[in-house]
Amino acid sequence: MTKNYEHVVWTSADLSKVVFELEDSDWHDHATESMWASPLAASRYRLKNIPFYVYGVSYDDVVVTEAVGGQNVFRSVFESGGHSTYRIFLVGEKPMEGFETAWQSLGQIGCTCERATDYLVAVDVPPETDIYAAYAALEEGVTSGIWDFEEANCGHPLKK
Repeated sequence: MTKNYEHVVWTSADLSKVVFELEDSDWHDHATESMWASPLAASRYRLKNIPFYVYGVSYDDVVVTEAVGGQNVFRSVFESGGHSTYRIFLVGEKPMEGFETAWQSLGQIGCTCERATDYLVAVDVPPETDIYAAYAALEEGVTSGIWDFEEANCGHPLKK
């Protein structure tokens, strides 16, 4: 059983990898990120991970790929899945201390997360979740000294 703040675990038999090429100048020092995705049609895949490093895509987006060297390499977003992606950067000597408590306000409104490292957590805000409530909860984590965060992709419609 997975914890309530993690996505459902898929098996690799159901999914394929999509490779995202990353900018050399980005903060993370990675050349690529690969994400699990369910195949839909020729060169189209629905993302089934929350991105840790990629900007501009979110869980459930449909992407277009190109076959390069035996890999499905991302080329564009075909259709937004309506999700938004944030990254939490845990702070302090014991990064998970306080996380569970601070996470509750996000988990209660339907957000899920995946942990990349001891200090990096990718957050998915599903389309039915109030993006403003999620942002307020993320800001509360900053105010409480638990984490810093950044927006990687906003797939929600915003009020004007």
